[in-house]
Amino acid sequence: MEYSNSRSTSAEHTIPNQTMSWNDPNVSKYPDTIALKIPGYAHLYEMTDRLITAQLEAQASPQTADPNVLIIGAGGGQELITLGGQHAAWSFAAVDPSERMLDLARQRVGQAGIRSKISFVTGTLEELPGEQLQEQPKEQSGQQTEASHTEPIYDAATCLLVLHFLHSLESKRALLQQISARLKPGAPFCLASINGNPQESAFSIQMQAWKSHMLDQGIPLEDWERFAASIGRESDPVSNTAIQEMLVDAGFTHITRYFGAFLVNGWFAVKGGEATHDKG
Repeated sequence: MEYSNSRSTSAEHTIPNQTMSWNDPNVSKYPDTIALKIPGYAHLYEMTDRLITAQLEAQASPQTADPNVLIIGAGGGQELITLGGQHAAWSFAAVDPSERMLDLARQRVGQAGIRSKISFVTGTLEELPGEQLQEQPKEQSGQQTEASHTEPIYDAATCLLVLHFLHSLESKRALLQQISARLKPGAPFCLASINGNPQESAFSIQMQAWKSHMLDQGIPLEDWERFAASIGRESDPVSNTAIQEMLVDAGFTHITRYFGAFLVNGWFAVKGGEATHDKG
C-alpha cells in the first residue's frame, strides 16, 4: 500500500482536481484494482519474499531463524499475505498512516488464516516504538558524546509502492535512512516505487503503454486519467539513479534491480555493517 509522512494522503482514485484520503471507504477496492494496474503485481511480492528468504538463509545465524520484519505501508495487507503465508515463524511490524487500510489488512490476514505474529501500528515510521541506546562516550578522543539513536531491531524490511508518494528527495532520503537505522547489519531490504522523469519523452512512452495495459485489464478510462493527472502532484517519481544513490547514502549495499513493470521498479539491498556476511 502507498504510504506517506502524513495521515491524510492523496490517492490516485480521485478526480483530477480533487484529492482523497486513504481513510476514504473506497480504498477497500485497492487490493483488487492495484493488481490489475501493475503487470506482474503478484510476482513483485513473490520475488520479494524469495529474496528476503535467500538473504536470511545466507546469513545462517540464530538471530535470523525467526526474523522480525518491518513493513512500511502495510495497509491492504499484500506483504502480510505473501510473506506471512509462507513463514508462520516470522513476526511483522506493519506500519501505515491509514487506520482504514490497516483494517483492510487485518481482514485479509484473518481470511487467509495467517498465523504469523503481527503488530499493527497506525502512524508513520517516526512514531514506531523502538528501543533506544543510551549516549556512549567517545574513546579518549576529546570529541563530543554520541547522541542516542534507535537500536537496530529488525532483521528485514519492505517498502513497496510507497516512496513515490513522498515529495522531494529530502523526504525520500530521510525515510530510507530511518528504515536503515532500524535494520540490523546484513538485513535484506526490498523497495519498489514509480521511477522516472515525467518531463522526458521516455516517460511519456511508458505512460502510454501503461495506459493501454490498464484499459485492457478493465480499468475505466476515468480512473486512468485520474492516475495520470496525479503524477507530479500527488506523487513524485525520481530516477533510478537517484534511488540507487539514496540507498547507498542510507548505508545499503548489494543494490540490484529485481522487478520492472513500465515505470514501477523493485530494488533489493542489504544493510551494511560488520555483521554482513553470507555462506557464498
